[in-house]
Amino acid sequence: MRIFIILVFGCFYTLSAQQMTPEKLIETIEQEADTISVQNNTIQFLFNERMLICIYDATANRMRIISPIVERQKLEEDELLNALVANFHSVLDVKYALSDEIIWSVYTHPLKELSQAQLVDAMQQVYAAAVTFGGSYSSTNLVFPGNTKKKEVPKKEKILKKT
Repeated sequence: MRIFIILVFGCFYTLSAQQMTPEKLIETIEQEADTISVQNNTIQFLFNERMLICIYDATANRMRIISPIVERQKLEEDELLNALVANFHSVLDVKYALSDEIIWSVYTHPLKELSQAQLVDAMQQVYAAAVTFGGSYSSTNLVFPGNTKKKEVPKKEKILKKT
């Protein structure tokens, strides 16, 4: 019986501890970011000197962290295919995505269920996926096994710079 009570209390504590709010989201990003600008439900910030953007919707219980990487027109087909392979094997919780003709690194998660540790990890993964695009295409050191072969593409400077 004692173990049951401990397990129930532990589960309740874990669930209640993960109630992320917009205020906690902003506070955590402020602690980790180089600079931060908040406008309505959008938080734009520099993380290791790279621009990241967090967009949240508390009503829909969603949030995403994104970072622009490169304009689509500056990519070769092999680079897009490499990004698709990486989405399966090496960018893990982050994905490469195309929107408005820009390739982005993207992390999405339900807002309320997000812990502060997950938020910090997400920022690190979005950053890593952005800076390794065109190289290892990875968000962490972990790679899922399988056919992870990527075609070598000659390296040329085309990554979006902060303005």
